[in-house]
Amino acid sequence: MRAAMRPPIIRTTIGSRFASTRTPATISEAITRDHRDLRKYYDEIVNNKGDFDHQDRYGNQFRWQLARHSVAEELLVYPALEEHLGEAGKARADHDREQHHKLKVLLKEFQNLNAADDAFIPKLEEIWTELTHHIEDEESKDLPDLEKALDSRPVRGSSDGSSEALARKFERTKAFVPSRSHPAAGENPYFESAVGMLAAPIDRIADLFRKFPADITDPDGSRMDTPADIKTDRRGDDGRNLCGRDVDGRDDPVVGKDRI
Repeated sequence: MRAAMRPPIIRTTIGSRFASTRTPATISEAITRDHRDLRKYYDEIVNNKGDFDHQDRYGNQFRWQLARHSVAEELLVYPALEEHLGEAGKARADHDREQHHKLKVLLKEFQNLNAADDAFIPKLEEIWTELTHHIEDEESKDLPDLEKALDSRPVRGSSDGSSEALARKFERTKAFVPSRSHPAAGENPYFESAVGMLAAPIDRIADLFRKFPADITDPDGSRMDTPADIKTDRRGDDGRNLCGRDVDGRDDPVVGKDRI
């Protein structure tokens, strides 16, 4: 009877070519999975030139993923580098923060562009060039050394200091941070946390009015922070859904680029 009274658990489906719903086993897996997803979104944009609707949807998905990924790294991963790798870790974290700031500034500029703008693809390629260098540094140096340091920690009745625990925190943190770039917040966790608490709800509300790919959800399978396939029943006087979709889930043709 107790089982029958439980509310049903909603599981969202994800296209197999985009992401896995399995919880990452390590922080390296969590971060590299985000990197691979960003690559897929980038390819969808640059390989579909002329299809502005498709590019705008994946452009929003790319921005959403990169913004959340960056802040989660700054709040959790870089402090972990400093804690477990000493002075060398602090130097790497500072270097990574500098790279992130450049990316945030570029992403802020990219957020103001639509696929029909001439600068859309060049700006995205500029971001990807910077991001590629950053990914290489993280995956070849930072993450392997951090994993070794975490594996060498003595376990004292708790797994809070493990790579798996850090991965879980990383995924949870992405649910509560801003989904757009805010370079003015800086990369200091204390300021970023405060600004994030203010900016995140505003970003999430604005996401309701942006177009996203219909077949992508967040890799953790959570509905609460997923912009894709959001459906609400707020209707205007003409019966249209105010969030840019018809009541049957199709895109509302009356929503123009001013809402993207």
